[in-house]
Amino acid sequence: MAIAILFASSEIEPWAKTGGLGDVSSALPRALASQGMEVRILVPGYPAVLDAFPRRKVVATVSDQIGAMPAATVSLAPLGRRLDLLMLECPPYFERAGNPYGDAAGNDWSDNALRFGLLSKVAALFASAQSPLDRPPEILHCNDWQTALAPAYLRFCFDPVARSVITIHNLAFRGLFGRGLLVPLGLPEHAFTFDGVEFHGSLSFLKAGLQCCDWITTVSPTYRQEICTPAHGWGLDGLLRYRGERLSGILNGINTAEWNPARDSLLPARFSRDRLGGKLDNRRALEAEVGLAAITDSPIIGMVGRLTAQKGVDLVLENVDALIGHGVRMVVLGTGEPRFEAAWRDVTLRHPGRVAVRIGFDNRLAHLIEAGADIFLMPSRFEPCGLNQMYSLAYGTPPVVHATGGLADTVVDCTARSLADGTANGFSFGTPSAPALLATTLRAIDTWRDRATWHRLQRNGMAGDFSWTHAARQYGALYGRLASASRG
Repeated sequence: MAIAILFASSEIEPWAKTGGLGDVSSALPRALASQGMEVRILVPGYPAVLDAFPRRKVVATVSDQIGAMPAATVSLAPLGRRLDLLMLECPPYFERAGNPYGDAAGNDWSDNALRFGLLSKVAALFASAQSPLDRPPEILHCNDWQTALAPAYLRFCFDPVARSVITIHNLAFRGLFGRGLLVPLGLPEHAFTFDGVEFHGSLSFLKAGLQCCDWITTVSPTYRQEICTPAHGWGLDGLLRYRGERLSGILNGINTAEWNPARDSLLPARFSRDRLGGKLDNRRALEAEVGLAAITDSPIIGMVGRLTAQKGVDLVLENVDALIGHGVRMVVLGTGEPRFEAAWRDVTLRHPGRVAVRIGFDNRLAHLIEAGADIFLMPSRFEPCGLNQMYSLAYGTPPVVHATGGLADTVVDCTARSLADGTANGFSFGTPSAPALLATTLRAIDTWRDRATWHRLQRNGMAGDFSWTHAARQYGALYGRLASASRG
């Protein structure tokens, strides 16, 4: 019989997404199901999720007999063969305007601990001997802090029948709350210890999950190494080193049905590794779309993503005038810290026709930037996996990255050696500083002017396999080992 997986997440694309977690929670379960596993995805019943499935079927009613969380129902809708969506319906918690974590003004909901405590508790219930499901899962796969309390509930409140896995998508978000929430969450007092849910006097959802789960994964091999160090461990590096034998780094994939330049319906012109001519058509369309001056011998540098210090946006702003002085043009799409949004608006005033900035999210424009830009900038100070660098590689737009996390695992710096062995696909630098970023970007610009070498870089990147197939196989093998150990 196929392994049964319960995949618990606070986001799922396209209905509830704030970042890469939403993409993973949609794509990885589909890849697992295509490889023969029985997968159910448990997500909160946000308005957009419920509206998408008006014919959903109620499969369970849950009530909290110990804590202070309200009763809820769980409904099911099929997503595909061997793939179902479970929606946790609790209107007081989840049917709100705003994003999954806060209101339209960007303020976190004050009851997030209880909201995602309920999600974690239901996930644990479904993975226990008390499960109301027709077939309890053999593997409970939780994601980030919002579902990380589930393994703690399995340890302290239920009789587990499933083995639990936690995936760290970003260790910086640890789900920290006050000790006073222990009782409302329905956790016993003896759970508040250093080997339970306690973290420096606070209650941490993520620390609880890392302490109590059967296995930990994170989203790239290099990030797996980084989080075991004080520099990137956010105070959890000691625990992660302690659990190192049960910690894996599995590189995320991308949705190659959506992000494929040969089939991308959002592009004015499609192209492929063997037919790169369409990139020029997209370049012209991008210039017209955002108001860049049409200059044949001026490369376009693109950026798409959050405008935050983590993403290295300040490093780019320090260099933007110098880059324009070297004859480039730039297009930026994203939202983030108000100071960075304002700074980019000022840049457009200084360099009209040379710099175009769109504050907001526009999926069609994001695709056009990936296809029409010549170079993509992604100088993140840390990046657990990253998706845009893989989109860029797939779209023949060599990226310039800081060699951290998944960026280090996917981008091979262009050197004489890597060009000779056919692995070069972009440009990277080791220190997250403005001088290092400038020097590396200028190196990329010089290489762009060597058309033969640039085409080799483009084709190398486009030859990569960025699908979820490999990651799903690795997860499948992990699930199989855990399930076998459980049966044994």
